[in-house]
Amino acid sequence: MPRMIFLNLPVTDLKRATAFYEAIGAVRNPQFSDDTASCMVFSETIYVMLTTHDKFRQFTPKPIADAKTSNQALFCLSADTRKEVDDIVDKAGAAGGVADPGPKDEYSFMYGRSFEDPDGHMWGVNWMDMAAFAAQSETTNA
Repeated sequence: MPRMIFLNLPVTDLKRATAFYEAIGAVRNPQFSDDTASCMVFSETIYVMLTTHDKFRQFTPKPIADAKTSNQALFCLSADTRKEVDDIVDKAGAAGGVADPGPKDEYSFMYGRSFEDPDGHMWGVNWMDMAAFAAQSETTNA
């Protein structure tokens, strides 16, 4: 079984957050969703659990930070192409998120953009040409 990652994000409006993540390509798994949480599936190994604040508080005694005013983590998704990077970020903006709150990353071997979801959680989306990266690394390390 491959190693999997489950991100748990507190959200202020579960229906809005679920619709947002569906708009950028995640699929809601009803088996692990209810009126307090939505299990959003990006791939066989990446899941985002959107939870109401009350549900999130069941897992930690620490206060929930307002992701619009403070930041504790940055999340990043890989993309297969530069176009897919643009498509995901554009969909995020159209679905009520903020497209490109940070500068674009553009190198000969890598391209990345970012978005904020409606609750302020920051996401990066990156594509990397591994062959070009390897060639550049060989030149740099030679």
